[in-house]
Amino acid sequence: MSGITKRYGQFLAVDDVSLNITPGEFITLLGPSGSGKTTLLNLIAGFHKIDGGQILVDGRPIHNVPTHKRGFGMVFQSYALFPNMTVTQNVGFPLRMAGADRETTERRVAETLEIMRLSEHAQKSPSQMSGGQQQRVAIARAIVMRPKVVLMDEPLSALDRRLRESIQIELRDLHQTLGSTILFVTHDQGEALTMSDRIAVLNAGRIVQIDTPVNIYRHPSNRFVASFVGESNLVEAEIVQKRGDMMTLRNKAGYVFNAQSRSAIDVGRAMVLVRPERITISNEAGANSVPVKVTSALFLGEILRIEAQMEGGETLLIRCTDSGHRGLPAVGDVLHASWGASDCWVLS
Repeated sequence: MSGITKRYGQFLAVDDVSLNITPGEFITLLGPSGSGKTTLLNLIAGFHKIDGGQILVDGRPIHNVPTHKRGFGMVFQSYALFPNMTVTQNVGFPLRMAGADRETTERRVAETLEIMRLSEHAQKSPSQMSGGQQQRVAIARAIVMRPKVVLMDEPLSALDRRLRESIQIELRDLHQTLGSTILFVTHDQGEALTMSDRIAVLNAGRIVQIDTPVNIYRHPSNRFVASFVGESNLVEAEIVQKRGDMMTLRNKAGYVFNAQSRSAIDVGRAMVLVRPERITISNEAGANSVPVKVTSALFLGEILRIEAQMEGGETLLIRCTDSGHRGLPAVGDVLHASWGASDCWVLS
């Protein structure tokens, strides 16, 4: 798609968005409410008309093609199953609408139910099934035609955490089995990082960064991406020296550290991203550490979540594994924190 624009009155919901998707790719549109991700998906699906730009599939424009002729599978947040139909009838509905013969329909439905582990529920109605099972039926209905492209609009948001994580894995396996292109919309960073080949982060109707999950998380392009995708510490520091893609910086507490940087800035002050899990803490002062005072400490099972304040007044969020020998620090305890150059990133 190229230069896609959509207005609602004076509100610019999608602002000159261009995105190339490789066949067979699992790509996620990630962003907060109002960022334009669902609007963009609806434009691709054909539910709304674009005001500018073009959408192409295999080099052919489709933005003037009716929704039902675009050949896309669609999974909605609300499942949208027919309550008066069995699982088999729900899944076979697209085939019947396409005029497939009975033998083809029965064979394709049986194959799809097997893929989605729904064979034993074939004659049940949606009301007899759990939320997770209903969601699998909705996915089965979307893929039964073996579409080249499957569009998914926050399909897991209504599920509890454990079930959501289970279906995330199933979706990744399904993607590898079918080889379809999947365009997935979510506001959940964990979902995006877990399932995607690439993530397009949207804000105010524009794509602000598109990259692999690893690069989005480790090397965000700006403050918005850094703060939206995962928890982060944004440390303001003075640039002491820059050599190539490495900077030496000093923060308000006087802590001198190195950081990776692709920024054109080489003098003055910079904002540095430090992920909470990349901070090392110790009870004893090290050769390159900074003292911090604990202001909050939570035990989260395998993870300890600690908030601590540096001498300059900045707060650090620290996440570390519960190794068994480390006790949960008390409020007021002094710890010594440090991080290396590969643990932080200077934002542009």
